[in-house]
Amino acid sequence: MIRPAHEDDVPEILAMITELADFERLSDLVVCTEVDLHRALFEPHPAIFDTVAVADDGHIAGHALWFRTFSTFLGRTGIWLEDIYVRPTHRRQGHAAALMADLRNRTDGRVEWEVLDWNADAMAFYERLGARPETGWTKYRWPAQP
Repeated sequence: MIRPAHEDDVPEILAMITELADFERLSDLVVCTEVDLHRALFEPHPAIFDTVAVADDGHIAGHALWFRTFSTFLGRTGIWLEDIYVRPTHRRQGHAAALMADLRNRTDGRVEWEVLDWNADAMAFYERLGARPETGWTKYRWPAQP
């Protein structure tokens, strides 16, 4: 089952963010707190959204954290997928595909995301869904301010 995150899901969402960061070898960069997530997800005008995949046993199997974008070329809103994560014990059960399908159904615009260049399994999964890597663009980042 795919559903919007509830306020009481925040601890699990933060745990999955930490699990993903561990997998990506980036855990030293996680400074997000439950308060940060709660504020961003549940303020009157949320900055982000989170969709969870619930396993048959009722536990949260995975999640997709995303926000709306806008393409001036298309004149349409789209979605930026910040994180998608399915816990190892729930992989290969269709949760990631269901989360991605949910995002695709939320917009007729673009759904975009990044994947680490060494994550061949993720790239193969995305390509099976019909997604393709974007070429010709260089990612820039202004670091967060202290």
